[in-house]
Amino acid sequence: MDDQPLIPAYGGACIANLVPALLGSDPAPDWLPPALADADPLVLLVLDGLGWEQLQARRHVAPTLAAMAGIPIHSVCPTTTSTALTSITTGLAPGEHGIVGYRINLEGEVLNVLRWGVSGKDARDRFVPEKIQVHEPFLSQRPAIVTRAEFATSGFTRAHLDGVRFHGYRVLSSLVTEIRVALRASEPFVYAYYDGLDKVSHEYGLGEHYDAELAALDALVANLAVLVPSGTTIAVTADHGQVEVGDDLIDLHPEVQTHVASQSGEGRFRWLHARHGRAGALLEAASARHADRGWVVSRQQTIDEGWFGPVVTDAARSRLGDVALVARDDVAYVDPDDTGPYHLIGRHGSLTSAEVVVPLLTLTT
Repeated sequence: MDDQPLIPAYGGACIANLVPALLGSDPAPDWLPPALADADPLVLLVLDGLGWEQLQARRHVAPTLAAMAGIPIHSVCPTTTSTALTSITTGLAPGEHGIVGYRINLEGEVLNVLRWGVSGKDARDRFVPEKIQVHEPFLSQRPAIVTRAEFATSGFTRAHLDGVRFHGYRVLSSLVTEIRVALRASEPFVYAYYDGLDKVSHEYGLGEHYDAELAALDALVANLAVLVPSGTTIAVTADHGQVEVGDDLIDLHPEVQTHVASQSGEGRFRWLHARHGRAGALLEAASARHADRGWVVSRQQTIDEGWFGPVVTDAARSRLGDVALVARDDVAYVDPDDTGPYHLIGRHGSLTSAEVVVPLLTLTT
């Protein structure tokens, strides 16, 4: 169990600094593996949900990934896909780009960022994605992007991939094919994303299903290394790691609930929005009732301690709650309005090392 939250190293080896290091830094930062300095062509493959600790425990399942040169780097806060992918593509910490969670407060309502919906309804017209997240991705270089075809027009794609040249794939084999097509067109940099490992973790946890999906991804990377042109550098990273929560779910204590107007965030990083004038009472009650299994912190504490990076804009600040319940143990905090198509067994979002530390792996063909 982690005694203290692992605040991401925004000044160093962090996914928020990866794209600037690959596309813009001269000289390259000290933490960047030498193989990635001036690599051309370069494929950056983001595997959703592949934590450093999970990979190290399964090196026998993933021999190709295990054989790649690799270092551990940090994700961002919270360790959730919407926030982390936006940090990867924009090269900014969450406090600057403003996608500060999976479910964020906008004008008193809760926007589900991945679905870009409010109360189950499409919110792309009401909350225009390009205005909610205004920074251009990839240093405005408009590279080739390979991701699921069905993501092409989603609100979240518009928020974190606006202006890129989109290459969609329908099935996993086509991911490799689309990367090859882009490289044959002399693309110097290709960004690719795959979400299957995260989906498997959520639905099945970190057991045999997770191992099977990791083995399939390892085969994909091995296949990619064979099929891309000689001299191509492949970098593999992730947006966050995982923990297995199962049925260890915590309902808000009734004493805490009396001070809560609404909730946002996610199960392992739950924001509580206080009723008018009750922020202090909410913090006191939450600390008394929920500090046994998580870190209970005020919004101001997260900002003062740099949880979202050295800069937090007014827009980003307005999207945070008053008090955060941040899971220290392998638990999740229940919000009846935070639902999905199935019960989540594997989860992420908190600042434990299992969730924060992700791999940066490289090989050159």
